[in-house]
Amino acid sequence: MKRSFTTLTDATLITAVVQSGYGEIITNALLDVGIEGSTIHAAMGVGIRERLGALGVAVDAEREVVSVMVSSDEVDRVFERIFLAGKLDIPGSGFMYATPLLQAATYVPPSIVSKYVGQLSCLYQLSLIHISEPT
Repeated sequence: MKRSFTTLTDATLITAVVQSGYGEIITNALLDVGIEGSTIHAAMGVGIRERLGALGVAVDAEREVVSVMVSSDEVDRVFERIFLAGKLDIPGSGFMYATPLLQAATYVPPSIVSKYVGQLSCLYQLSLIHISEPT
């Protein structure tokens, strides 16, 4: 049985590691500009700042990690939005980075694929790949 899937290229993953509670603030800021597909998960880290606890014992720091995949055209706009919403201009608030993606895959409705496959004008570059199920 032949199956196909659509890969997205020309995409970038933006990741922000922020103070606990800022994940939802960032997600809401992204929703305000039409970005609906972000992911938040909890994380814990230990750094030099956390070693300043009582008796120099390391204190765990709870953080949230926000990830969002955007087209390369939108990186600057979304990056700035996350930076400001996460208050990353305040020391110790966290950090963020952008990673270019070679490929990403998810379900894309056939109507979207037929409309945009191979076009340079769409947000992501779409390519249709056919695979065969192992027997």
